[in-house]
Amino acid sequence: MTDSSLAAVVDKPQTQTVLAGLQDEGIHDDTRHIEEYDDGRVAIPVTAPPQQTAVREVIQLVGEPRLRTLADHLRQRGWTDDEIKRAPSSWAVIGSVVLVDVGNSPRPGEMGDALLAMHAHADTVLAREGIAGEHREPAVEVIAGVGDTRTVHREHGTVYALDLAEVMFSPGNQAERARMGEIVDDGERVLDMFAGIGYFTLPMARNGARVTAVERNPVAFEYLVENVLRNEVQTRVETYRADCRNVVSGGLEAADDSSPFAFDRVVMGYYEAHEYLESALAAVTSGGTIHMHEATPEGRVPERPVSRLEEAATARGRTVDVEATRTVKGYSEGVVHVVVDAVVL
Repeated sequence: MTDSSLAAVVDKPQTQTVLAGLQDEGIHDDTRHIEEYDDGRVAIPVTAPPQQTAVREVIQLVGEPRLRTLADHLRQRGWTDDEIKRAPSSWAVIGSVVLVDVGNSPRPGEMGDALLAMHAHADTVLAREGIAGEHREPAVEVIAGVGDTRTVHREHGTVYALDLAEVMFSPGNQAERARMGEIVDDGERVLDMFAGIGYFTLPMARNGARVTAVERNPVAFEYLVENVLRNEVQTRVETYRADCRNVVSGGLEAADDSSPFAFDRVVMGYYEAHEYLESALAAVTSGGTIHMHEATPEGRVPERPVSRLEEAATARGRTVDVEATRTVKGYSEGVVHVVVDAVVL
């Protein structure tokens, strides 16, 4: 049967695991929120009873209509229409943490409590305040909940353990992470120059690629190693805590100093990736592909990132065939996050 009021009841600590199973079955109803059911259990909305995923029971929710939107929850708390207009219109649920840009919203604590009421499996709300520093560390503030910033997030079958107070995670890059997992071939040699916690490394390795993952931030690197193990891809991933330029040049003890590494695909998932193009071009084989990320003013897309790539290739006596330039998401006012896909000859 299919019913818009069905829900699967699970113990709260099992929410993420069960949710992943329901998503794999294609029956998680993401148009409704996960809600508290009783002490220690939550109700996950589904479109049909699960066949492969173990749950405590499947129920049909009845009774008064439940509060659905953030505006509903805030209005119940006495917020005026003007105050509600100043509340955030979007947020991200990453594992058990809600990440939100507070902006000029009044009473952030109340707003955080409302978000927790909407997302019963979450236990912490973080206000996102920007990214800074050499290692791009996030600035966040706990505004509601228990304050536990470490979580495990599942996305398209990939598992990411992380601490949102220590390492960045961009919800807006979800489609790009999934795409990278889809385009690689089994056995393909990939260099992930800025691996982070495994954003692109993990989906690519899960699809059979052999990935050399490089990350110099020590905290992100610890999570990268942990996530490689969590996703059981340790036989297909080599991890290096280093500057990616040293890995390409063979500067590490594990590298062969007589010749640079050679890769079928190079992923440059960093907004200032153009500064590392010389190393990327030294690493990619003839006929291989580079994915160069950049934060670019809207009026200079695709000219600026493409010209940077072409000029760097010419300086090395190589040419590039640009296959696509995609906008991943907005970066800041008037600036977008773009990716250039190019075959290098």
